[in-house]
Amino acid sequence: MTESFLSKHWATLQTNNIKVEAEITRGCPQGSCCGPGLWNIFYNSLLNLNFTHRTKSIVFANDLILATQGKSVIVAENISNSELTKISTRATANKICFNEQKSNIMLLSRTKHKERKDLEIYLNFRPLTQVINLKYLGIILDSKLTFREHINYITEKCSKLIFALSRSEKINWGLHYNALKVYIHRRSDLGQRTQ
Repeated sequence: MTESFLSKHWATLQTNNIKVEAEITRGCPQGSCCGPGLWNIFYNSLLNLNFTHRTKSIVFANDLILATQGKSVIVAENISNSELTKISTRATANKICFNEQKSNIMLLSRTKHKERKDLEIYLNFRPLTQVINLKYLGIILDSKLTFREHINYITEKCSKLIFALSRSEKINWGLHYNALKVYIHRRSDLGQRTQ
C-alpha cells in the first residue's frame, strides 16, 4: 500500500495551450495523513546522529539548521565540517540529497577579536556560501543578532499595508475611515495576542 502511495505521481504545468507533465520520483507527499509518519522514517533519523555536545540540530518541515559552538572560528569550522560529514554519510545511505546550492552558513559572533571571519565549510565536497543574513521561519537572523534587518523588513511590510489601506479610503468611495480604523485596531489586537 505504501509503495503504491509513493508511485505514479505526476506534476502538471498548463499555460494557454501548452501542457507539460513530469513523473515525480522523489519527495514526500505533503498534506497527506501519511506525510508525518513517512517524514519520521525518512528524515528523522538524521536527528538521532551522534553529534558532539557543541552541536544542536533544529528541524522544521524539511529545513535543517545545524548550530555549532566553538571557542574560535577554526574550532567551530572543524566541528561543523565533521558534523556535516556525518549528515552527508547518513543522507547518502538513505538516498536523501541535500542541495549545497540552497544551503548557507553564517558566523554568529559578537566578539571584537581580530580573527578571520571567512568560513570554509563543505557539504557534498562543495563549499557552502557564507551569508550575513539568514531567513528562517519568517525571521531574518543577522550575524550579530541585532535583528535590525528583520525590523526593517517588517517595517517595510507594514508601510506597504498602510499605504494600500490609505489608497482605498477616499472621500466619496472605498472603505470609510471608521472601517479602516476598526481594521487597523483589530490588526493591532492580533499582534499583541501573538507576542
